Amino acid sequence: MKRSQVNVIMRSADAFIKERGFYLPPFAYWTPAEWAGKGEEVREIVDHQLGWDITDFGLGKYDEFGLFLFTIRNGDQANLKTGQGKIYAEKILICAEGQITPLHSHWTKMEDIINRGGGILAIQLYNSTPDGGLADTDITVSLDGVVHQFKAGHTVRLAPGESITLPTNLYHKFWAEEGRVLVGEVSVVNDDNTDNRFYEPTGRFPEIEEDEPPLYLLTIDYKNYYNPQ
Repeated sequence: MKRSQVNVIMRSADAFIKERGFYLPPFAYWTPAEWAGKGEEVREIVDHQLGWDITDFGLGKYDEFGLFLFTIRNGDQANLKTGQGKIYAEKILICAEGQITPLHSHWTKMEDIINRGGGILAIQLYNSTPDGGLADTDITVSLDGVVHQFKAGHTVRLAPGESITLPTNLYHKFWAEEGRVLVGEVSVVNDDNTDNRFYEPTGRFPEIEEDEPPLYLLTIDYKNYYNPQ
């Protein structure tokens, strides 16, 4: 992805989020120059990958296969082992109409996906087999506290205000219909480096072509700008 494209996506996403009555934390708007002056006090943001996360899944077709994310809070995998500290995470996502997040599951992360406003969020579901394939078995999920059973490959459609709980090892692919959607994600600790199993070979983070300066930093940019003394 070109940096100029990332900057355009950031501006559009920020406006859409505010239109829905949601607001990002202050660190979302720190400039690269401000980041260069930060010290150990912001280590949690860096180590836990809080912030802007825009991906084309390494496919180079963001409008077709892509997702906007912003991680607001996140704990550490060590917290899950002890049951102490921050054992949860929260993200805000934007799905564009027809823009697909490829089929994937998580070994550790259980998550609630919430339609926070806009169009319809469509989520296709499959159980996984022990070797990571797609099972043909029925799916059992909770929609806003009500248990439902569906056939393999069923697509659940969430209207604004509705949500689904996705357990571990449940494959899911999602996209927006009838307009873009602001999506909330509440989960246990999130680890995008080790806990995403894509059904087809897919990258998680994009390669950035630096054709202009960053508006704000992506989480993958921290290593290039944050250097506490």
